[in-house]
Amino acid sequence: MAPLEAAWPRSTPPEALAARRQRLRERVPGPLVFASGWARARNFPHNAYTYRAESHFLYLVGRPIEGAALVLDEAGARLYVPADDPGARLWHGPEPTAEDWSRELGLEVRSIDSLGSLPGAATLPPQDPSAAAWLTSRLGRPVVAGSGDRLAALDVPLAEAMIALRLVHDAAAVDQLRQAAHVTARAHLAGLRATRPGLREARVAAAMQAEISAHGMACAYEPIVTVHGEVLHARHKHGVLDPAGLLLADVGAETPEGWAADVTRTWPVSGRFSPTQRDMYDAVLTAQAAALAKVVAGARYRDVHLASQRALLECIVGLGILRGSAEQLAELHATALFYPHGVGHLLGLDVHDMEDLGDRAGYAPGRVRQADPTSRFLRLDRELEAGMLVTIEPGFYQIPELIARIEPGSVLDRALDRERLAQFSDVRGIRIEDDVLVTQTGYEILSQDIPKTARDIEAAMR
Repeated sequence: MAPLEAAWPRSTPPEALAARRQRLRERVPGPLVFASGWARARNFPHNAYTYRAESHFLYLVGRPIEGAALVLDEAGARLYVPADDPGARLWHGPEPTAEDWSRELGLEVRSIDSLGSLPGAATLPPQDPSAAAWLTSRLGRPVVAGSGDRLAALDVPLAEAMIALRLVHDAAAVDQLRQAAHVTARAHLAGLRATRPGLREARVAAAMQAEISAHGMACAYEPIVTVHGEVLHARHKHGVLDPAGLLLADVGAETPEGWAADVTRTWPVSGRFSPTQRDMYDAVLTAQAAALAKVVAGARYRDVHLASQRALLECIVGLGILRGSAEQLAELHATALFYPHGVGHLLGLDVHDMEDLGDRAGYAPGRVRQADPTSRFLRLDRELEAGMLVTIEPGFYQIPELIARIEPGSVLDRALDRERLAQFSDVRGIRIEDDVLVTQTGYEILSQDIPKTARDIEAAMR
């Protein structure tokens, strides 16, 4: 691992940001406008949630400037920022001025107060309702926050152009993503070392978050640190670590420019896997290996997903939990009983990258989500390209509600050996997730520094 100072965030060079803006203008001449958004009040105006700029703005500007807007048109690029507020200095200290931003970014920068109406400009709906209201007032047409799956006709070409650019990461983006993955690795190592029977989940989560904060980053999403691995996105952290149980940690760092990591590991609270835990852990690891074997430029991501499903199913049959032919069980969608989600998703500026635009980003033209249990939660169905970053995250979960839905007397009911499944009662849920960069010759795991095999995890916890 690099020294602490080496992990402090590096900014994207202004020339890389200028190149992104130029590529976008070549696809959509404009006029285009992107709002950065505002901090949202938590319970009263002066107690706000931590500010996070809109992702499309960050992609083109690279700095989280609150209350700003970027305009692209035939004249080039102009950044509009709030006027300096001398009264705010008492509370928050001096903020960069328009001149400061102009020097740093090599952009023409003006006061936001000088920006008038923008009739005919295209935009992308922000997540921030205040930004949506501001855009509505400038564009003279409704802009609804979070409506990326219901775009206005004027905005569709911009959405398609932005998707094309952001699907394949440029060198500056990959540098940001490497930084996020590096700090995430430190966080997971801290979590492994902090785990002790009798502690609450919150103690381990705090150790992981502290490592991220110490490196000048934030969490890319609310960390999932739970003894209830069967709850896919567990929110609470008050559970007590049982010495006979597992702890699932889904934690990723985000750079100041918004680039995210997303990694999950599952480890034994005691520091040693039980025989059943190890058997099932190795089964999930086998499923991930099968998925990774399919990752290459030109491959369809759906095939990556199905490879992981099939491999896990064969392991479950091998462990005696399901009886019968793996091929027939696959036709019955038996894997979805224990692995109900997709194998992963796009990763970039958003932890589920560009899902603010709905399935338009994740699904190639002409493809739609399938309704079957195996694929209905699949977030990505495109051909992989060199420069794309995806997560690969198969899992095994004992979710009582899914088992209860099996029709009594059905083929699936007869195939399930409930007594054998009960022997794995110390396995509530296991997920193994890595951040995988598609390359010209295969792939690179950006999160490879985090222990993953059962043996390496046990060694890291000693």
